[in-house]
Amino acid sequence: MAVKDRDRFSTATRLRLLGEQTAARVYRSQSRRQARRSRLTGRAALLALVLCTLVVALAYPMRQYVSQRAQIADQERKREQARQRVEQLRDLKARWQDDAYAQQQIRQRLHYVMPGETGYIVIDPDSVKQSRLERMAAARPWYANIWDGIDKADKADQ
Repeated sequence: MAVKDRDRFSTATRLRLLGEQTAARVYRSQSRRQARRSRLTGRAALLALVLCTLVVALAYPMRQYVSQRAQIADQERKREQARQRVEQLRDLKARWQDDAYAQQQIRQRLHYVMPGETGYIVIDPDSVKQSRLERMAAARPWYANIWDGIDKADKADQ
């Protein structure tokens, strides 16, 4: 018994027992962590799979919904513009029904004068110079005017 007690209390024996106990605790701890990890990993993987499935299942309908809402907004904007244009045309039609407005427009646009009036047209000197250039351009063949325009545009870029 003395040998056994001596062996039991020797440093080497105590270190060996301590090492075995520590190894057993580490092994148990690792197996518990791995068991917990594997459960969490499986749950996380399932959750990720469900979320991905939902995203994939809802992505196309949501894209369609957003696209259709944009189209609806665009159509409403166009409808509002058309309504405003109709209002403008109704106002213009109502103005043209008035004889005084029609007479005013005829006098302005067509240079008509009432009987007994003398009509005058004042010509801007700058427009006369410009009209001479236009007449010169009209005397040339059409393709020459196009080439001149291309040359002018090319010079403007440089």
